[in-house]
Amino acid sequence: MEPEGIALPMTAYPRENSGEMAAFERIMSQCERRVFRVALRLLNNPQDAQDAAQEVFLRLYKHLGSLDETRGCEPWLYRVTVNVCHDIARGRRHSLGLAEVPELPAPQPDAYHDAERAQQREIVRRGLSCLGGKERAALVLRDVEGLSTREVAGILGSSENTVRSQISTARLKLRDFTGRLLRRRS
Repeated sequence: MEPEGIALPMTAYPRENSGEMAAFERIMSQCERRVFRVALRLLNNPQDAQDAAQEVFLRLYKHLGSLDETRGCEPWLYRVTVNVCHDIARGRRHSLGLAEVPELPAPQPDAYHDAERAQQREIVRRGLSCLGGKERAALVLRDVEGLSTREVAGILGSSENTVRSQISTARLKLRDFTGRLLRRRS
């Protein structure tokens, strides 16, 4: 599922510098899908993910002038995305690990390969919903988004050893979840 486009009230933070506006638009066009995808994996709800992505880009727009250009904005965007998702989950009175799991559309019956991939995605999605918030965020950022352990640690404000532990624990829980699910089906 892709975002429908994030509508930002541009009058909320008027800019005189057209260079900043161009930079904002470039960053948004490059990162919009990634931010939405991470939010969707953390929240498991498309509307909440859309709300989170919009809030992330509002914060980017507001703080664009204070970002360190030499470091790039992606780590900042990931960190803000994780924080916004935690805030939304708290506001909805559920944890990231207990988010409601929406149903995926059924795969096309004539496409075995597509059905198998859809089933694998469903298993992973359901497994992610069983993880705690920090484990889930660490695993999504490291294994799905492909960030380094050091980058994930910086984004989550943890040590690299803590992130490694969270990822290891998350992988074990996913493996156990998958094993239990497959035993039930057979």
